[in-house]
Amino acid sequence: MEGFMMEEDLELTFWEHLDVLRGTLIRIIAVALICGIAAFMFKEELFNIVLAPKDSQFVTYRLLGVEPFNIQLVNIGLTEQFMIHMKTALCFGVLCASPYILYVLYKFIAPALYQREQRYALKIVGSGYVMFIIGILINYYLIFPLTVRFLGTYQVSDEVQTMLSLQSYMDTMLMMSLVFGIVFEIPVISWLLAIFGLLRAEWMSKYRRHAIVAILILAAIVTPTADVFTLLIVSLPIWMLYEVSIVIVRMTNLGDSKQLEEAIPSTEEEDND
Repeated sequence: MEGFMMEEDLELTFWEHLDVLRGTLIRIIAVALICGIAAFMFKEELFNIVLAPKDSQFVTYRLLGVEPFNIQLVNIGLTEQFMIHMKTALCFGVLCASPYILYVLYKFIAPALYQREQRYALKIVGSGYVMFIIGILINYYLIFPLTVRFLGTYQVSDEVQTMLSLQSYMDTMLMMSLVFGIVFEIPVISWLLAIFGLLRAEWMSKYRRHAIVAILILAAIVTPTADVFTLLIVSLPIWMLYEVSIVIVRMTNLGDSKQLEEAIPSTEEEDND
């Protein structure tokens, strides 16, 4: 069956492959636009979610016992609110459509893969997607609220009143969501490198101190704040991802070693025969 799929795929000409790719891209764009339009229509619900971290009654602040504070957002451009509404709705649309987008892309690529490669592709794409969503949620419920609370209320003097622009708020939120979505791919990338023999758990354990320093530097860049508590809160999830990656890489290395040990005796038996 696998060979038949490969032969059938190879029978397509270059232009036929382009037609299939074009149809795939059209479906992806259409579904993303439909989801984006739906998000655009539910403006109040959309921005209730987006603007919630600036409210001192947000769930994270209540759980951490943060004192009440007030952050005012202002609009300084004629078209700014409309453009931000469109950009935010499009981002939510792509996020909501992402399971379908990944499915369509996989169906396009799968015929060119062997059965074993398809299983690996499913694991990599599935785990990568789950970790990306977890990264976005961690940022929304923990990292971004603490960043907004500190930077949005920071004052060099009582005579200076902070007025945070809506553009700045949204750009920071979207940027940090993307960054933490990518950062949470560390275990998946580590597993992939271990499969190809490019990473070993012993190396990661040996350079753990160097990794911790790099994590602190990364956390300081992502959240430019002098608040040590916030810095540690940002660093903790990344450090935990690194430790989880060590376990995943170690299990992968052990699995590869067992397969190699099983292959060696069978090779020796064939030589004796």
